[in-house]
Amino acid sequence: MPVTDITKDVENRRLTITAEFAAPVERVWSLYEDARQLEQVWGPPEYPATFVSHELRPGSRSTYYMTSPEGERFGGYWDVTGVEAPGRFTFDDGFATAELEPNPDLPVSHNTYTFEPTDGGTTATYTSTFESAEALQKVLDMGMEEGSRSAIDQIDAFLAAG
Repeated sequence: MPVTDITKDVENRRLTITAEFAAPVERVWSLYEDARQLEQVWGPPEYPATFVSHELRPGSRSTYYMTSPEGERFGGYWDVTGVEAPGRFTFDDGFATAELEPNPDLPVSHNTYTFEPTDGGTTATYTSTFESAEALQKVLDMGMEEGSRSAIDQIDAFLAAG
């Protein structure tokens, strides 16, 4: 499985996930650039994602929803804050209403995704920082760790197939 480490640092409001992919950095990067590819792996397999808008460019907003097995939709958004292709991008990730507007009642995380070449492919480091320890704990209680692991663990197979 690609996920090699998950570190929860509630005191510093940070969740860090490290993964190893058997693909070059440029291929992993292209997954995050392309909405149609990204929706294949953003979210756990049981909650497939649909990106309504997506552009990996500073100042842009990506909107998406994930659909539960029962057909419920759960919205989210990214406000992209920085892009250094193909090695790093930053964004604020939040929950959205049914109309895909930011939901102020749920936490927002500040994210840095980095991709570094290795002999066998790419090491990805996903770092999410929250405004408070309570905000991090809330998303952990909602299943963020398990959902992130199952989403990231499907990336290698997707990259190999395409």
